[in-house]
Amino acid sequence: MTTNKPKSVEYSVDINSLAVLATWYKKLVDTNNETFMPLFEDKHRYLVLKGGGGSGKSIFVGRKILERCISEPGHRFLVCRKVARTLRESCFSQLSGQLAEHYKGSGYKINKGDMKITFKNGSEILFAGLDDVEKLKSIYNITGIWIEEASEIREADFNQLDIRLRGKTAYYKQIILSFNPISIHHWLKKRFFDCENLPERDRKKIRTHESTYLDNRFLDKEARAVLEAFKYIDEYYYEVYCLGFWGITGKSVFNSRSIAERLLHIPKPKKVGYFEFDYDGKSITNIRFTEDDVDGFIRIYYEPEAGVPYVIGGDTAGEGSDSFVAQVLDNRDGRQVCTLRHTFDEDLYARQVYCLGIWYGEALVALENNYSTYPTAELERLEYPNLYVRETVDDYTHKTKHAFGFITNKKTRPMIISELIKAVRENISLINDRTTLEEMQTFVRNEDFRPEAEEGAHDDCIMALAIAHYIRPKQRYTVISPRTMIEWTDSMWEDYRNASKSEREYLREKWGEPN
Repeated sequence: MTTNKPKSVEYSVDINSLAVLATWYKKLVDTNNETFMPLFEDKHRYLVLKGGGGSGKSIFVGRKILERCISEPGHRFLVCRKVARTLRESCFSQLSGQLAEHYKGSGYKINKGDMKITFKNGSEILFAGLDDVEKLKSIYNITGIWIEEASEIREADFNQLDIRLRGKTAYYKQIILSFNPISIHHWLKKRFFDCENLPERDRKKIRTHESTYLDNRFLDKEARAVLEAFKYIDEYYYEVYCLGFWGITGKSVFNSRSIAERLLHIPKPKKVGYFEFDYDGKSITNIRFTEDDVDGFIRIYYEPEAGVPYVIGGDTAGEGSDSFVAQVLDNRDGRQVCTLRHTFDEDLYARQVYCLGIWYGEALVALENNYSTYPTAELERLEYPNLYVRETVDDYTHKTKHAFGFITNKKTRPMIISELIKAVRENISLINDRTTLEEMQTFVRNEDFRPEAEEGAHDDCIMALAIAHYIRPKQRYTVISPRTMIEWTDSMWEDYRNASKSEREYLREKWGEPN
């Protein structure tokens, strides 16, 4: 966090004094929750704060606005809610109290009648409800906006506010939105959270943040006890309004309480990025993982271990889906070790899966073939060495046929979902990916009791994970001793790629497993 601008501690002393800056920073740390500290210097145009009640997100927003008004002269902040009359007892009262508690010497004046706060450096804070059209028309030269309870407003209201953020200032302009996620169908989710398809320049304007009452160290025991009691009184209320999960309407297929608890303890990915490789039109070589926290679409939770068996299930983008997904499991226990989720052309998806499979020790790979067989055919063309083979019976000859890839139909869909439900019920800690768990929260039974994604939600990650669990028996469960693994030469690899399946098995026995 930078400290190169004047701050609000003792305004009559030299603002460049290191002692003053140290005092200011210590006070800021001592009076704020750790989860929000990095956001004081965040400069994204849209700072979107999703969270449960009691998380302290509104208190943080108030502090950031006051810090900026005091240290950056000439600001005109607009604070708004859907209904004007709700502002006086919420945002206006909060900011007035924060000024009295933390900024006594900052030279501010509070006009209770007009609900306006002014500062001696020319900054001011205005308050207006979106139902007060005439007052909004008279507000101009806005340099910053806070929308409290943003889930109450329409997207059209937000667009009008976005247009008004055009005041003249030497400092960055920002709209801060704070809200409880009352519905998975809300425009806020689509616009700021499900924005993979936005151009990069637009995605870079957004920063989202999630918090719960568990992040608030200033919450007293009584208030905490009240919130936690909802676990047993109203589980749905607890998940949405206390833990800040998106609201749903159907009956969840998976145990929602277990998922909610797991979401509080999931690990951060060890690496985020994508694969780069050399490609000559026929073969992929020189595979390397490139870390990229911004544009990366592969999340690695556990890196590959030599000799460990892995499986990969894939869901290709089709009807009702907008992403290609691959789920990697450690086949010894079914633990989720890596996820891939992105919008691709089919050939690019196949090549990333090829690299992912090789990276994870030539994992057994099964991609869904319902809407397109191209990704599986591309893996076959690239001679991926370990594709899942399904058995089908020819309707005419009644002979058993073999084909690569997985088909989801009326028979296999209930089977793979049931297997996944069982795996999650027995050990939810096997799931490490947030997006996967959030999809499980919105995977519900419809009126016909058929499991499916809630309207407006997705099931890409669920179906890929279900396929991965289903094919586990086709992969070994034991670790191959590293002593039997050797470095193959280029000529050995060439012979292996040109060999048939039975010949490949012979070569692996003869030469040993490739490292």
